[in-house]
Amino acid sequence: MSTKEKKIKYLSYAYHGRSHDLSILRNEFDAKRGLWFDQLEVHVDLGYLGLDKDYGFKKLSIPSKKKRNKTLTEQEQIANREKSQFRVTVENSIVGLKRYRFLSDRLRCRKMSFYNKVIGLCAGLWNFVLTY
Repeated sequence: MSTKEKKIKYLSYAYHGRSHDLSILRNEFDAKRGLWFDQLEVHVDLGYLGLDKDYGFKKLSIPSKKKRNKTLTEQEQIANREKSQFRVTVENSIVGLKRYRFLSDRLRCRKMSFYNKVIGLCAGLWNFVLTY
């Protein structure tokens, strides 16, 4: 999770590549244990369809999905474009993490605990670079 200023606010533990985005979020933020996003404006991609069923939000922005054998209307396409322009800052913060090549190259470390520590260090360095 990051802010619109590209500052990383939260990193989950590392999951395997085939883990679904929404299931990772549900594992990290149990809907029964608190009001996690009630005071926040949340902007997500289509990997989080169904998020609004479990959590409350001040505002939730999720793109429209194309129906089978139909195209999106011009209005929906424009709205999706505006939403993606806002979400691109999150993608930029992920790219900022990948500047530290440990996260983007093929890994030889076998311990996930070590990998999680290095990700935390990279996030801290990235946030420091943004404030410097």
